[in-house]
Amino acid sequence: MPAITAADGTELFTKDWGHGPAMLFVHSAAVSNDIWQYQHAHFLEAGYRVVAFDRRGHGRSGPAATGYDADTLADDLARVIEAHNLEAATLVGHSMGCGEIMRYLARYGAARVARIILVGTTTPFLLQTEDNPDGIDRPVFESLRSGWRRDYPRWVAENARPFFVPATSQALLEWAVGNICATPVSVAIACNRTVTDTDYRADCRAISVPTLIVHGTHDVSAPLDLTARPTATLIAKSRLAIYEGAPHGLMFTHMDRLHADMEEFIAAT
Repeated sequence: MPAITAADGTELFTKDWGHGPAMLFVHSAAVSNDIWQYQHAHFLEAGYRVVAFDRRGHGRSGPAATGYDADTLADDLARVIEAHNLEAATLVGHSMGCGEIMRYLARYGAARVARIILVGTTTPFLLQTEDNPDGIDRPVFESLRSGWRRDYPRWVAENARPFFVPATSQALLEWAVGNICATPVSVAIACNRTVTDTDYRADCRAISVPTLIVHGTHDVSAPLDLTARPTATLIAKSRLAIYEGAPHGLMFTHMDRLHADMEEFIAAT
């Protein structure tokens, strides 16, 4: 399918494979939609229609100097959903992609969405504020981004291993590092600022569709008690599935369990 054009003219690369119930996958920050490739393969073979896209500035989508705020990204997601004429879709997000799904539902409603699945979510709000005392101090995030401005590939290489488990192959680790490093550092910084500074608590409360939240106890990128647990508390029709020992990249490390839980959830809702 030709690229979809966002409101500001940015071209968004999309894929639309297969036939059957529609699933739309939204990826995490600083990677392409290929982060979901094993889920794409599984659900395509299982008889689903698999739709995915690269976020602006990522993968095969066009570069953009701006537009990495939650509202614009939700508008981009809406363009993809409308262009592919999705109905009763299952939206699946990882990390930053979970917030995009929530903001989309808050801005556009759930007329085209049957359910959502949030994997390794970074919602509802990471930043420490007066009304979010359990959050993380802003200087911690600023220090992280300052290091990225000096040597982003080094940071990625040094911090890739906790995304996986010890049994993960070196080849897969190197693939992930290459995928991340292909994203411009300016885009990675802009997306990280959106992840850390955006308050999705109201978005969570507004979600009316059945929601499956999947999270690992060893997720160092999005600690369980700061993200998945409060997100599940705020979303009325949610179910939290906690994977003991799973890291942020559990779509690789725990894919069989994830696929089974996703299929069970879709069938039940």
